[in-house]
Amino acid sequence: MKTAAPDLTPYRSLGEALRSSTSKWADHLALIEADRERENCRLSYRDFSQAALPIAAALQAAGFVSGNRASILMSNQSKWLIAAYAVFYSGGVLVPLDYKLGPSEHLALLAHAKAKVLIVEYPIWRALAKAIKPEDFRPETILVSEAPPEADLSGARRWEDCQADPAPEFVSRDRSDLACIVYSSGTGGRPKGCMLTHDNYLKQCQSLMTWYPFWPGLRYLSILPTNHAIDFMVGFIGPFICGATVIHLRTLRPEFLKAAFPRYRINYVSVVPMVLKAMETGMKAKFAELPPFRRWVLDRLIGINRLLTAGKPRPALSRRLLPQIHQALGGELVAFITGGAFADPKTLQFFYDLGLPVANGYGLTEAGTAVTVNDLDPFRPDTVGKPLPGVEIRVLDPDAEGVGEIAVRSETLMRGYLDEPELTAETFKDGWLLTGDLGRMDAGGHLHLLGRLKNMVVTEGGKNIYPEDIENAFSGLEVKELCIFAANFVWKRRSLTGEQLIMAFHLEAGASLPSDLLEELRRRNRRLPDFKRLSGYLMWPEDFPRTASLKIKRQVLADAIAARMGPEDVRSL
Repeated sequence: MKTAAPDLTPYRSLGEALRSSTSKWADHLALIEADRERENCRLSYRDFSQAALPIAAALQAAGFVSGNRASILMSNQSKWLIAAYAVFYSGGVLVPLDYKLGPSEHLALLAHAKAKVLIVEYPIWRALAKAIKPEDFRPETILVSEAPPEADLSGARRWEDCQADPAPEFVSRDRSDLACIVYSSGTGGRPKGCMLTHDNYLKQCQSLMTWYPFWPGLRYLSILPTNHAIDFMVGFIGPFICGATVIHLRTLRPEFLKAAFPRYRINYVSVVPMVLKAMETGMKAKFAELPPFRRWVLDRLIGINRLLTAGKPRPALSRRLLPQIHQALGGELVAFITGGAFADPKTLQFFYDLGLPVANGYGLTEAGTAVTVNDLDPFRPDTVGKPLPGVEIRVLDPDAEGVGEIAVRSETLMRGYLDEPELTAETFKDGWLLTGDLGRMDAGGHLHLLGRLKNMVVTEGGKNIYPEDIENAFSGLEVKELCIFAANFVWKRRSLTGEQLIMAFHLEAGASLPSDLLEELRRRNRRLPDFKRLSGYLMWPEDFPRTASLKIKRQVLADAIAARMGPEDVRSL
């Protein structure tokens, strides 16, 4: 049964709110972990709490105290949430890391965060243990899950050996205390550890659940990595505080993902726009295979649904008009949740016309999770929604069309970047977060995203790529200097589609292009993950402008390139 948004004002920390929920919803189903056709586990809230106590006890026995930092390196699974709860239970600061990064990146982030504890699954630890050098930073305590009994853990401890004897002590924290350090980019350049407090998360949860309340019995399908800001909030904090059920899939093969919807009668799922687009393509292909008359009937029914739901979603009506489509998704889907990258308005409209709304939003790690969300009142596929309760948005230095840099102010904004006071000062102005994104507000209070001011690319999969972080992959090339840009940063255009990375390089004075330079450039480019690859390069004839400390003045260089060259001068790789 649906309930109103939870009142989180009595709680001082995430640990306190989660601990209260495991007691309040003790007999409700908290977690299901599925792997292909089988289930690995089903945990009630009581079971979940009991599973976390041995981990909390092991941490405390190892000297983990209030304010210490613990990192989790795991794929989507129940143990991720159990470990996070154990960290919060012990008064710790959580450092969630992307398990898809490589060992060198993991080690760099662990060192930057000064993590005292690492909780990691065995395959990832095996790769890390091989990469660690004697001089590298290593967390004092390492817990490894699902390791074979005979495995050499290189000094780490087995998760399964942890015991809750003596019982761990619950360590309280205050709202102003640090809850998480979340990294918003890779490590090739400058790690950006966003420091988020317990108050940030509790206020964000309260705000989101005001518009999209969760309730006991609701079923949320978790397919994004839990370290992702969206899934951490709406796939862990929100559901657990409200007594809902989270379903984790250990495999994302399409046939098992498709089967999960009807099997578990999913109500909500978060996806990146790339997944939505793939679903749209697949559904349209199936519609095209229908016999002509059935296709004609389907088109008429979709048209009727579009007409009758123009003002707001009417799920019961849509399920009656288009039963087969809805039954394939379990028959109880309330909405998709998406964000983190540009979502094509035509794709959003396609799903809405089928009675499958997409709660499209805009957010930044620096702002907790979400800044705006489409409240579906009415549905607006051309925008990223309205500011959430408690969020203010300004458009700075707007032009004649009202377009300028988006600035945000709310109680969900991070405290700052870890150990980066100068970068923090650059990111805030009079209490407002400078997003580096271009947009405008319309008369209805909706935000339109129109481009980027910052040197960054957001992939269709929702990954933020900072060009500076890729430059190390090309160090040692036979050039005097090089710099990587987002093409839209050099040649400004109001679009969030077709974002690409390019390299500008400068040769030594009088030098000609080395014969093997381009082949080496292409070879290194191929070794990068596809979402980090360069699309092209250009040769710059002059020394790069630099600061007194010899840092490249990226904006000055970009402006100079834009004044003398165009996108047509970029040569493909």
